[in-house]
Amino acid sequence: MDTPRSPDPVSEPKAYQDHLLSLLGADDPADAQAEAAAGWRSLLTEAADRRDVRPEPSEWSVVECLGHAVDAEVVSAARYRWVLAHDEPPLIGYDQDLWVDALHADRQDDPDELLGLFEPLRAANLALWERSSEDDRARVGVHAERGRESFDLLFRMIAGHDRFHLAQSRRALDAVTRA
Repeated sequence: MDTPRSPDPVSEPKAYQDHLLSLLGADDPADAQAEAAAGWRSLLTEAADRRDVRPEPSEWSVVECLGHAVDAEVVSAARYRWVLAHDEPPLIGYDQDLWVDALHADRQDDPDELLGLFEPLRAANLALWERSSEDDRARVGVHAERGRESFDLLFRMIAGHDRFHLAQSRRALDAVTRA
């Protein structure tokens, strides 16, 4: 399966940022993020007994994609708060493949449990965004791989990130359905 990949966040940090932002386009990032849980629920319902099937050994299943989205939301929740509470805090990067392999692959994650973590975290992050000021949104952290990133940029990137991984899940489901 020819799966489009995002640019590598470590070797191509600016291209990675630009890619995620292009997936959001001019859409409101809060609106886009608010739609994500329904997108995951719809895909999981459609996937049924194929939700844990990888289209290829090196590609993620629908549930693994959701697990990664949950991991990203956990990390984002912390990053947002560090940026808002500290002056230019360091923001550690993480290897998404390592996290999926260690935390989700071959673990038969319960999608309802994953969504049970994702949905309240996302709601809390959306509420944090809604009550933030323009000055708050301009505050920055220093990402270990991508450099200075504002709360605004981080928030918009996660909206694009949602869209990327929902599309990746769709492709995975389509591939295992055809197989």
